[in-house]
Amino acid sequence: MASCLARLGEELTCPVCHDIFKHPVLLACSHSFCKGCLQQCWTGRPAHECPVQQWWTGRPAHECPVCKTTSSSDNPPTNLALKNLCENFVEVKRQSDSSSVSSEVLCAEHGEKLRLFCLDDEQLACLVCRDSERHAGHKFLPVGEALTRCKRKVQELLKPLKKQLEDFDEVKTNYDQTEKHIKVQAQNTETQIKEQFKNLHRFLREEEDTRIAILRVEEAHKSLEIEERIEELNRDMATLSDAINAAEDQLRADDHVSFLQNYKTTMEGVQLTPQDPQPVSGPLINEAKHLGNLAFRVWDKMKDIVSYTPVILDPNTAHPEYILSEDLISVRHGGEQQLPVNPERFLDYYYVLGSEGFNSGTHSWDVEVEHNRNWTVGVLAVSHPRQGENDGICWQIELYQGEYRAAYSPGLGALTCMTVLSVRQKPRRIRVQLVWNRGVLSFSDPDADAHIHTFTHAFNGRLFPVFSNYEDADDVSLKVLPGKIHVTLCDHS
Repeated sequence: MASCLARLGEELTCPVCHDIFKHPVLLACSHSFCKGCLQQCWTGRPAHECPVQQWWTGRPAHECPVCKTTSSSDNPPTNLALKNLCENFVEVKRQSDSSSVSSEVLCAEHGEKLRLFCLDDEQLACLVCRDSERHAGHKFLPVGEALTRCKRKVQELLKPLKKQLEDFDEVKTNYDQTEKHIKVQAQNTETQIKEQFKNLHRFLREEEDTRIAILRVEEAHKSLEIEERIEELNRDMATLSDAINAAEDQLRADDHVSFLQNYKTTMEGVQLTPQDPQPVSGPLINEAKHLGNLAFRVWDKMKDIVSYTPVILDPNTAHPEYILSEDLISVRHGGEQQLPVNPERFLDYYYVLGSEGFNSGTHSWDVEVEHNRNWTVGVLAVSHPRQGENDGICWQIELYQGEYRAAYSPGLGALTCMTVLSVRQKPRRIRVQLVWNRGVLSFSDPDADAHIHTFTHAFNGRLFPVFSNYEDADDVSLKVLPGKIHVTLCDHS
């Protein structure tokens, strides 16, 4: 409000005395002046020394002190609107100044102005407070110096808060990216699920059509066979019926001579020996063949179109430059992707982990490395992977710049123990076999039936398969190969 009053006061200032207008008069040129200031400019005498009747009469025309325009009147009219505005302004300013004086903070104990600041108690004090027993030995500063010092201290404390606010803003930005990425992940995953079930539905529909077609063929074959037997039986029945009817006609005849004449023929007719109908072998539909273990037999056949991969890659751990296949079994290099920063993702290491860790049992998986010149496969013991943090124990073998090496690292980023390996021929695939309970991790070439390296360690945590593909070519991937599915039927007898 003070600034508004100040700006308004500048507009209500007389250009002669540079004070608020007092009884302002208006010239024809639209400039206003205090009546007394204008009189002094035109007569050279103060207003109180110049009688009014002499000032307004018998004088030549006068000029405006600002623009020098000649005034046609010696008695300019009062600027009533400006006069009222100035009076109101003076009253408002008086009340404002009175309020400022009345709001001045005084010492509640001594009624004196608070001119000092106690550094020990961190509170305002008056001169009497400084000399009181309560502030004995305390250090004081004038309010002005204390204000500068306290502001500087607050500014220093604000720095980490501002930094924290920036960190929060960065985290919020990542959360926003994460939310968008979640939607993209959900949409892509839903698409893949629908596509895989679409293939399964297609297989099931085709299998259903095939099995129903087989059923229809059996139905047609057995129906035809029964129809042929019925036709044959109808013919035999017609023959017997004709013979019976002929014989009965002869028996009913009154002409004994005629009966005896036809006796021989009648006897031949009734002495027929038709062959009894033979039962049809397996005349009914073999329901057991079509329905027995139907779901199992369909599932067993489904093995030919589905595959099982013992290790599935976790895209949430993959370095941002890694691109995983849609089925999450291969990894290749690509351009930097705009991915949210999540705790599981590797940023400082070109790693991607398997989606499941192992803390017991025996596990085995094959990795295709035939086209890669630089790769790493192994296991990583880590509970919560973090970007760039020195945690996690790693056992791995690698091919790097033409040299095969076994590497053991007690932690990501820690000093790694390297052992050069002797590999006779470049393997097409690497088999990793983990026997957790025995503490054995071995690597071999299954095609050449050649052992490559074995680590022994007393494992005591969950081990995740780890993979690195250092090949820059976009079309060269490191791939986990599917395993073979075997069905074993157990005899419970």
